Amino acid sequence: MTGPFRSLAVRNFRLFAAGQVVSVAGTWMMIVAQDWLVLGLTGDSARALGVVTALQFAPLLLLTLFGGRLADRHDKRLLLTVANAVSAVLALLLACLVLSGAVRLWHIGLFALGLGVVNAVEVPARVSFVSEMVGAELLPNASALSAAYFSTARVAGPALAGLLIAAVGTGWVMLLNAASYLATVVALRKMRTRELYRGAPESRARIVDGLRHVLARSDLVLPLVLLAVVGLCGLNFQLTLPLLAKTVFGADADAFGLLTAAFAAGSLGAALVTTARRGRPSGRTVAVSALLFGALETVAGCSPGFAAAMVLLALTGFASIYFVQAANHRIQLGSDPRYRGRVMALYALILQGSTPLGALGTGWLAERFGARSGLVVGGLVSLVAAFAALLAERATARHADRDGTGAADTAPGPPPAQEAPEPSRHPEPPDGPDLRERDRTA
Repeated sequence: MTGPFRSLAVRNFRLFAAGQVVSVAGTWMMIVAQDWLVLGLTGDSARALGVVTALQFAPLLLLTLFGGRLADRHDKRLLLTVANAVSAVLALLLACLVLSGAVRLWHIGLFALGLGVVNAVEVPARVSFVSEMVGAELLPNASALSAAYFSTARVAGPALAGLLIAAVGTGWVMLLNAASYLATVVALRKMRTRELYRGAPESRARIVDGLRHVLARSDLVLPLVLLAVVGLCGLNFQLTLPLLAKTVFGADADAFGLLTAAFAAGSLGAALVTTARRGRPSGRTVAVSALLFGALETVAGCSPGFAAAMVLLALTGFASIYFVQAANHRIQLGSDPRYRGRVMALYALILQGSTPLGALGTGWLAERFGARSGLVVGGLVSLVAAFAALLAERATARHADRDGTGAADTAPGPPPAQEAPEPSRHPEPPDGPDLRERDRTA
């Protein structure tokens, strides 16, 4: 198989992607239902919604690096199986509370906290497991396809959730989410382990070793710092979108689902575009994509009406995923495979772990100055950070040129045809890149 879907020729990844589409759609249905339930229980309190969001993402701040250590030391497939099974149980318990009418705000907060603990293990294992399924050569394409099915589910999930909430209530939506986790569990257990690109596990993998590896690489530090600022201030859409829909446009659950789906549709477009990437993007690509995202989010916060908001949020969704994918590929393809679980745990920690602080700050801002302020301020801060990163990239490139060492890591990347993926240190199957390289050498 060739073209943007070439990674789907790999059976293990095809199974994983199919399971994830169902599971992630259920997760986004759950997010919409949970947000709507919190707003209904608290009289549209932005602060309460911010607290619940913070509880869900706070464990990522504390435990994700530990989760990355587990991913480098143990079987990632087993970790993912257990994590998805536990998530299903948690969702089932909350659904029962909602359906029985006994749910309280603290129940939702406790569920969000428990799910956050599970995600601290699941996220780094899932992100680093992609390279084990497809190898280094197909990693950019598989990573982009992962973003594509995530965005597809993000379009279908909220739209379907809005209809189901209006028809049968939030409890049944949460029950469907509990069942959706089983799709990933089944897909993981049906994989052929002999076809995985596994290296020798790090029996004494330490968190500090992964941090030292990152700190020694300026080409990894800069995109991580930029990701931290944008994630903290600009990527708080789980909080800003329901507030925008309900408090600015007076929308019901159906319209809220459409607003979220518009954002996700733009994200899907960016994910499909990035499937064409065949190598590591340049630092300037990461900075420019963040610059575009900041500008679009600022404009989206000033949208005059619901229809304009849908269009602008679709464009913002496109820019957000393009930036996140560029940062992901630059970090993952630039890191040593021995440390990849811990490096990607740091990536997940920064991207998602910054959300608790961002949610609390955005919630306070929206409570005081209105829902639009969360988007406008987040966009402006992202814009400034991206511009600073662009200047830093140029300064590093000039310094490298003066030293005569070149600027391959910081200057604008070469044309796509010249970009090559980082060589894999995992064992390759008999028909993999190593054999083809020996053929060319002969």
